[in-house]
Formats: sequence, C-alpha cells, structure tokens
Amino acid sequence: MLRPASLSRRDVLALGGTAAILGALPTMGNGEVNVSEHPFIDAHSHVWSPDTAKWPLAGGKTKADLDPPSFTPEELLKLAHPERVGRVVLIQHHLYHSWDNTYLIDCAARFPGTFAVTGMLDDTQPNPEKQMPALLEKRVRGFRITSWIRKEKWLSGDGMAAMWKTGATTGQAMCCLINPEDLPGVSAMCTKHPETTVVIDHFARIGVDGEIRESDVKNLLALAKHKHVNVKLSAYYALGKKQEPYEDLLPMIRQVLTAFGPERCMWASDAPYQVVKGHTYGASVALLRNRAGLSTGDKEHLFRKTAERIYFS
Repeated sequence: MLRPASLSRRDVLALGGTAAILGALPTMGNGEVNVSEHPFIDAHSHVWSPDTAKWPLAGGKTKADLDPPSFTPEELLKLAHPERVGRVVLIQHHLYHSWDNTYLIDCAARFPGTFAVTGMLDDTQPNPEKQMPALLEKRVRGFRITSWIRKEKWLSGDGMAAMWKTGATTGQAMCCLINPEDLPGVSAMCTKHPETTVVIDHFARIGVDGEIRESDVKNLLALAKHKHVNVKLSAYYALGKKQEPYEDLLPMIRQVLTAFGPERCMWASDAPYQVVKGHTYGASVALLRNRAGLSTGDKEHLFRKTAERIYFS
C-alpha cells in the first residue's frame, strides 16, 4: 500500500461482485493452488478479514474502519487467477494489524505453497532479530520497514542493525516502503550490510505526487550498485498520471530494468488498492506483459523468477 485509500461503495460492491461471479478457487485438493496453471507471482498484496474477533485490529480500529470491508485470500485469488497469477507475497498491513503478523501467517498456512509473507517486527523492542528464524519457519520471507513510523530514526538503532545483519544469514529480505528522499539512507545501510537482500517497494514512491523527477529516478538507479537490491514495479494506480494503461510510467520502468536487470525486478499489484476507483488487476499485469516491449525471458523474471528466488525458494 502506498497510502490509506478511501474506497467508494461502488468499489466495495465491485470487489464482492467479482468474487461471487468467478466462483470457487481451482485447487489441487489440499488447499494448494495449481501453480502450473497459474505460474505468475504477485510480489505485493494486502489481505484482511472481516472476522475481527478472531483477528483483532490494532490501534483501536474496528470492523467499520476496514476499507474495503473484506479482502481475504479467496477474494484476492479470484481476481488473480484469470491473469495466471497463482502465488502472492502477502504484505503486513501496519494500518490494521500493527506488528501482529498472525493473520498473514494463518493465511500462508491455510494455502500451502501459495503465499509467502512479508511481516513486520518492532525493532525498538529487545533483540528483534531473535524472532526472525522462527518466523522464517512460518513462511515469513521478509520484513517491511518504513520511513514514516519513526521518520528520521527509521533506520537507526541496534535492533534495526541486528535485523539487517541477521537477514544476510536467514535470507529474509528487508523490504523498504519509502519516499525518494530516503534512498540515500538505504544505500548507506546496503554498504554496511552488503549481503542482505533488500527490496524497494513501488519505485520508492517516485511519482506519487504526479511528477516523476529525474533526480529521484537517479537516486533509485544508484542502488543498483548494491548487488542484492531488488525493485518492485508496482502500484501503478498511485504513480504518475494514475490512469490506465499507465504508459507514462514506461520510461522509468525501462530505466530501472536497464540499471538493475530484469533478474532484480519483479511485478506486483498492491491489491486491493490496485483494483478500485476504476483501476483493475488486469491492467496492472498488462503494462509489462503487453505494453513494455519486453522479451519472453524478461517477463519470466518479472512475473515469476525474481519473486520466486526471494520469497519462495
């Protein structure tokens, strides 16, 4: 998610209607989605349940605060399967569940092989790195870190340093939801922890104000010198002109692909925010699949291989 979105009643009904029309999920009989029929990986989506008694919300929020009121794994996959997407990286939503990763871990357990998890840990608590191996066993393959929970101190402190150091051993990625001005700080951390896998979400939000500045793109491309930094090509609904078919983003996408190579880039939707307010899941897929002039090999990396290496290997 780039920022909390306010969804209209029409958006909510559209989500529910799509889920009802598409019917039951195709599975292999044990809850695992057939990835041979749905080979693509969505490297970034949120889900949440209306069952707030079983999975309580954080920060005093109630069921009435959920927007949309429901976006479960079933609802997500019913949108994803028509686009041949069978696996998804679920991203912890601090807005609703704070540091409690339980819901996403439960989803990953219920659909074996279908979901990996990017969780969150409070690095200000004692020894957060000691939780990382146990969470890895529960399919938590990365940790979301953001620049606006603690702002200028978001990368400082012993706990954060320990997480980056431990990630180099466990293979768990540091997944950065950041603004363009935060890119130099990430580069400094990469220099200190050169073997840690790092993922930049949503182009570091370049273009969120409608303007794609070359200075911001240059700072993003500078991270390519760190061999374990990867970039999500995602959240088109919120960047640049914010209009399908999103072709105004192609110059930035091509620059990123040239700097990092497709083997360090991955497509992601950022659902449910990509599937409301006139935007669609299919249009997000189509930008790279049909409109970017990419080779079959490039698309193999963007839609499967990169995310598979980081989150499902």
